[in-house]
Amino acid sequence: MADTPRPSSKLRQIVDFGALVAFLAAYAVMRFVLKQDSTDAMLHATWVLVGASILALIVGWISEKRLAPLPLLTGGFALLFGVLTLVFHDPKLLQIKITVQNALLASVLLGSLPLKKYPFKYLLGEALKITDAGWRGLTLRYGLYFAAVAIVNELVRNPAVVEAALQALKRPPADPYDVWMAFRGGLWMASAIFGVWQVFFIMKHLIPDEAPPEPVSPDTGL
Repeated sequence: MADTPRPSSKLRQIVDFGALVAFLAAYAVMRFVLKQDSTDAMLHATWVLVGASILALIVGWISEKRLAPLPLLTGGFALLFGVLTLVFHDPKLLQIKITVQNALLASVLLGSLPLKKYPFKYLLGEALKITDAGWRGLTLRYGLYFAAVAIVNELVRNPAVVEAALQALKRPPADPYDVWMAFRGGLWMASAIFGVWQVFFIMKHLIPDEAPPEPVSPDTGL
């Protein structure tokens, strides 16, 4: 039987999700309650993101006595680009984080396919027993997903593209940062749906006597 997720892992996932919620909520309060302009709202929300990212890493270390690779990557990127955003007073740096992070993950996953080396197998092989065809398919699917996220993020963070899209849809103009923050919230939901979808694929490739897996979202934290 596959190992069930440890309570510490569940706690880390809750903290990671809380970091995203805190970031989005901080922006919404600053922007729509306190009526700040979008740049200031983004900068204030970034302070919350940096603090929440540090907390998530600390909780991960205390609860699991280690820093798991994917949370470490996403948390590290959030800290790096969050600090750069605050130092240079430029929220565009935080937006780029989504592109860089997902492009890196896509490159690693898709680049591993010709080598028949599947990173997910090394990360999850002890908890999830599926066939090599399953690992290959899962690697391809997540690689393409991360690549798509990187491309879409580049489009959404481009004010000219946003303006053209709104005009094509005959919608009133909108602040580019407002649009990107809405996209960031929607991205979490898309990631959750994508993770659930992969469960059906995984179940087809489970080695006999293994328990059905829990859905795993490809988007961990920020």
